[in-house]
Amino acid sequence: MRHADVVVIGAGQAGLSAAFHLARRGYTSALTGTPGAPSFVVLDAATSAGGAWQHRWESLRMETVNGIFDLPGLAKPPIDPAEPSRLAVPRYFAQYEQWLDAPILRPVTVRTVERADSDPRGELRVDTDDGPWLARFVINATGTWTNPTRPHYPGRETFLGRQLHTNGYQNREEFSGQRVAVVGGGISAVQQLEEISRSATTFWYTRRDPVFLDKDFTPETIGAQAVARVAADVAAERPTGSVVSYTGLAWTPYALAAKERGALERRPMFVSIEPHGLREADGSFTTVDTILWATGFKPALHHLDTLGLRNGLGGIAMVGTQVAAEPRVQLIGFGPSQSTVGANRAGRAAVSAIVTSVQERNQ
Repeated sequence: MRHADVVVIGAGQAGLSAAFHLARRGYTSALTGTPGAPSFVVLDAATSAGGAWQHRWESLRMETVNGIFDLPGLAKPPIDPAEPSRLAVPRYFAQYEQWLDAPILRPVTVRTVERADSDPRGELRVDTDDGPWLARFVINATGTWTNPTRPHYPGRETFLGRQLHTNGYQNREEFSGQRVAVVGGGISAVQQLEEISRSATTFWYTRRDPVFLDKDFTPETIGAQAVARVAADVAAERPTGSVVSYTGLAWTPYALAAKERGALERRPMFVSIEPHGLREADGSFTTVDTILWATGFKPALHHLDTLGLRNGLGGIAMVGTQVAAEPRVQLIGFGPSQSTVGANRAGRAAVSAIVTSVQERNQ
């Protein structure tokens, strides 16, 4: 049984921010051990640095992402706007890990987090595929990429063509000459629709009419308003919605290109899926070869289910980054801190909350 005062789960933007602030507050590596010093370890399920960015689709370039903010203490180097984000961001994260020299173990998948005993100030047991850890605190920074939302529609299991989610999309060439249904009204859906429509016949389905903004998206305007709305949902203990439900869609170059090509002709959601296509709301039938579910993601928190953190609505009551029902658990990259700048701030806030808790315990 290995011990650490703090176990950080996930080494994306939020997890690396937490690691920086833990080291800054005097926490040392739980792998090497410094007698008498508080310790921490970062457990990451990926095989290499980069968080979810290393799995993005090939054509997603740095000029089209929503902004990558500097990690604390080390600014990102100049990046070619035309470089794929799946290469540029992981390279920066790898440089950061080397500079920080944080105790990161990978690939390690956390299976469950549970209370080690009945003492509310006792330790938490973190079970992994690499063996268990005991920790006084857990900072969860697992993001959403590994928990794609896959809505169920009647007949889905009967479809004889291909079905994939956004997190399995690579490039438009694999759909060349096909009839492709793109399902979803978010940023990824519009990006992938625009790409695929260059070499395939596409059909766009959303549950409601997408809302395109008349003004440009900026962190100071739309971004700040969206964060405030997410924070309000979290404060009310409601589950958070999709990113686009808070921000709306911007008329980006790829959105305008899709509109010019006629690809943004939205259809209402189909009522069922049949072996060779989709039964439309008006009763007609559309033949398709592939269904791309660009239907978003939910926080990847299944490993925390044993702690019973959710309420009847499925939300989690929070006090800052701290879970109200379990103060030993901090959630970062969650709710208002899902953005890259929010993840940085949440890492600092989580560590500050832990330091305060330790001080209160020692009084």
